[in-house]
Amino acid sequence: MAAGAALAAADPPPARPQAAGAGGPTARRDFYWLRSFLAGGIAGCCAKTTVAPLDRVKVLLQAHNHHYKHLGVFSALCAVPQKEGYLGLYKGNGAMMIRIFPYGAIQFMAFEHYKTLITTKLGVSGHVHRLMAGSMAGMTAVICTYPLDMVRVRLAFQVKGEHTYTGIIHAFKTIYAKEGGFLGFYRGLMPTILGMAPYAGVSFFTFGTLKSVGLSYAPTILGRPSSDNPNVLVLKTHINLLCGGVAGAIAQTISYPFDVTRRRMQLGTVLPEFEKCLTMWETMKYVYRHHGIRRGLYRGLSLNYIRCIPSQAVAFTTYELMKQFFHLN
Repeated sequence: MAAGAALAAADPPPARPQAAGAGGPTARRDFYWLRSFLAGGIAGCCAKTTVAPLDRVKVLLQAHNHHYKHLGVFSALCAVPQKEGYLGLYKGNGAMMIRIFPYGAIQFMAFEHYKTLITTKLGVSGHVHRLMAGSMAGMTAVICTYPLDMVRVRLAFQVKGEHTYTGIIHAFKTIYAKEGGFLGFYRGLMPTILGMAPYAGVSFFTFGTLKSVGLSYAPTILGRPSSDNPNVLVLKTHINLLCGGVAGAIAQTISYPFDVTRRRMQLGTVLPEFEKCLTMWETMKYVYRHHGIRRGLYRGLSLNYIRCIPSQAVAFTTYELMKQFFHLN
């Protein structure tokens, strides 16, 4: 979620007028959207690959995998390569790449559409319309790509020698056949939606507030003229990344119990307590009663803090490079 919100927070620049004979405004707009989708998708893939080992360990800890449930974050990071080899840290990353590319593309398209719709139809602007558009875009992207996330989590939870699924296609077929058809791919969707709304809202609000305060009180130290418009101040890159990291960390803290609930519901029949965790509230109550708050609903949160900053940094940096590569500025 952190990389997606970070990418959506960086509004792509508007397409510049095209001279006659160069394809026309319509063609220019179409190609601009396509290049934006590619830039967002590539940035998301790079960010997720960078923190893939942390994502794998997070899934193992959140769902209390019996091989690693007694370990902490750093102990698990060392134990996984010893038991499964270094590639074990990237288990499930293939499914993540298949998911994150369309996720980034859909999020960008939906964000721009919702932002325009909210501004023109509802007359809402400022931080509020960014908060609303970001939340709606995030939820749209999640719904469209959720089955891929489900498969990625199932693959990431497997331990060497105890494979239920042999690969992405086999996981899709097995879930469809044994867990209620298409509905089986959407287990845990409700806590995901409920978690996405406050996550995206707090993330956009915090980032916007930090940016406004920083440029208001220390413009020469924290800001620089925009390359597109020298009359507009923007945050320096490292300050931008820092603000994004802080915003992501605060948002993660608020929405994390929903993330834990989602992961356990996604794992479904893989877990022995499957029948006690059929709904969102049942799952939350089960985790709270058996593991408490710190070791249950917030298990693995320290790992999320560790992965948040590098994920944000790679997402922003790669996206800026891709904007130059695809001539989006």
